Amino acid sequence: MGNAMRGVVAFFPSERCQRFLVGDLKDMPLDRTLDLSSRQLRRFPIRACAFDELVKLYLSDNHLSSLPPELRSLRKLQLLALDFNCFEELPLAVCSLSQLNILYLGNNRLYKLPKELSKLVELKTLWLETNCFTKFPRVVCELPNLKTLHLGYNQLRGLPAELSRLEELRSIWLAGNFLNEFPPVLLEMHFLEVIDVDRNRIRYFPSLANLQGLKLVIYDHNPCVNAPMVAEGVRRVGRWADCSDDEEDEDIGKAADVSEEVTGQLTENE
Repeated sequence: MGNAMRGVVAFFPSERCQRFLVGDLKDMPLDRTLDLSSRQLRRFPIRACAFDELVKLYLSDNHLSSLPPELRSLRKLQLLALDFNCFEELPLAVCSLSQLNILYLGNNRLYKLPKELSKLVELKTLWLETNCFTKFPRVVCELPNLKTLHLGYNQLRGLPAELSRLEELRSIWLAGNFLNEFPPVLLEMHFLEVIDVDRNRIRYFPSLANLQGLKLVIYDHNPCVNAPMVAEGVRRVGRWADCSDDEEDEDIGKAADVSEEVTGQLTENE
C-alpha cells in the first residue's frame, strides 16, 4: 500500500495501525541498523527502544515533532537521522546518546538548540541546514570533536568568536544565509579545509591565503566585487575564480567535482 494509505493510518495510534507502519519490530536487526524513514510516522515506536545494541537509526522524512525519554536507552547509537521532520525543539533524550558521531537535523523547524547538546562530546558531523536559526547556536562551540558543520539555508547574519574553539573542525557549510561580510572568525581557523559561503550577501572578500589547511572555498552567488585570494593549490568556486567568465563549461565541471567531494565525505563519515 502506498504513502496515501500510510498517511491515513498514521493518525490512528492503535497497536495494529503502528504495526502496519513499522512492522512488528520483534528482532534486533543483524546489521544493528534500523531504517524507519518515510513511514508517515507521527510518533516514535517505543518498541524500537528495546534494541539497545542499535548503532544507526534512520527516522528521516516522517511527521515527528517529539521523541520519548526511552530513546536514551539506545546508548550505543552512533548515527541518528531526524531530518525532514517537524521538530521545533531538539528532544532532550537525543542529548543523552553519548556515543553519537553523526546527527542529521536538517529540514526541520529548529530555531535553537538546548545547552544539553554539549554532552555529545563524540559528535563529529552535525547537519542543521534548512531550519529557522536567526542566530548561530552557541552550544555548537562546545562540541570538541566536531569536524563537519552544515548550517546552510538558515537566517544567520554572523558567526561568534567562540567558533574558533573547534580545533577539529575541517568543513563549514553556510550557503543560503544572510551574511553581509565574510565571518572574521573563519580567518583565525587555519585548520579549516572547506568553507562554503555560497548564496549570501558578501560584497568583499578578505585574503584567505593565510589559511594553511584550506583546500576548497565556495563563494558563488554573492554580490562581491572580488574573488578571495587563496594559497596555491586551493580550489575556488565562484566568479573571477580560476578561469575566465566565458569558460562556463569548466565552471560546471568544478561544481560537479564539489558535489562528488561532498558525497564522498558523507560516505566516509557513515
